Amino acid sequence: MGLTIKEIRENCVKARHLMQRSRQQKFAVGAFNIDNQETLIAVCRAAQAKKSPVLIEVSQGEVDAIGLDNIRDLVDNYKEEYGIEAYINLDHSPSVENAKRGIDAGFEFIHIDISQARHDATEEDIIKETSEVVEYAKFTGAIVESEPHYFGGSSNVHEETIDYEAIKKTFSTPLGAKEFVASTGIDTFAAAIGNLHGKYPVPKVLDLELLKLIREKIDCNISLHGGSGTPLHYFEEAAKIGVSKININSDMRVAFRNTLEKVLKENPDEYAVVKLMPDVYKAVQVVVEEKIEAFGSSNRAVV
Repeated sequence: MGLTIKEIRENCVKARHLMQRSRQQKFAVGAFNIDNQETLIAVCRAAQAKKSPVLIEVSQGEVDAIGLDNIRDLVDNYKEEYGIEAYINLDHSPSVENAKRGIDAGFEFIHIDISQARHDATEEDIIKETSEVVEYAKFTGAIVESEPHYFGGSSNVHEETIDYEAIKKTFSTPLGAKEFVASTGIDTFAAAIGNLHGKYPVPKVLDLELLKLIREKIDCNISLHGGSGTPLHYFEEAAKIGVSKININSDMRVAFRNTLEKVLKENPDEYAVVKLMPDVYKAVQVVVEEKIEAFGSSNRAVV
């Protein structure tokens, strides 16, 4: 059905209050990618069980498959059904136009990622286009997130180990973060401190000392992308330092696919796939609840 401008603005005010609470109370909010309705249900059940606020996020692939307005309606319906505090994040929006569509659809969080969509984009291009989204978002109050350069990986399962010497070249710097935030006016800075998109055969290692230096230099929110495959103690420390948002995708996808393959194999004569989904819900829900505990967001929901 869609939301009125008044409802969208009210939701964005609540989302901003959530970010303020996360800073004050030293917890991070999980931003959990969904590929389908089943994953959405699992996230909502985890949020309900843990009394945790959550961001439900989609990137361009999910937007193309489901549709912005359908995503808005699905999240609103389940948010009401489960009685949870939930918002929508448009993750890695590849262009100004796509980001504006997300704002128009009433998404409370908008991540504009020019550098991932165009690896050859100049710093001037990224600042200019990010600033345009920041200005456009003022109409609804949507929270805008960005970063000044591309850092690697993909939301998939990787077989190669992590080349930290190469990855360190893409780390954020305290001064660079400060200048980018000042130049664009973003609400949330996506820090690169060893976090990497996707799941790897070795655990990720986060540079928490670098994170502290970045936190000292900027006043806006900080997010961490590529949270899958990261030892949980890093999340606990990052939240204490002042990270407000942590993205999780691949860990959920692995749980979903592995469990689905298992139940399909165990039930070769069952063609009503909906009957096989409860185990899949549960597996994804376990992943989400584990992250919520590490982020410190249990019992932080305001509904």
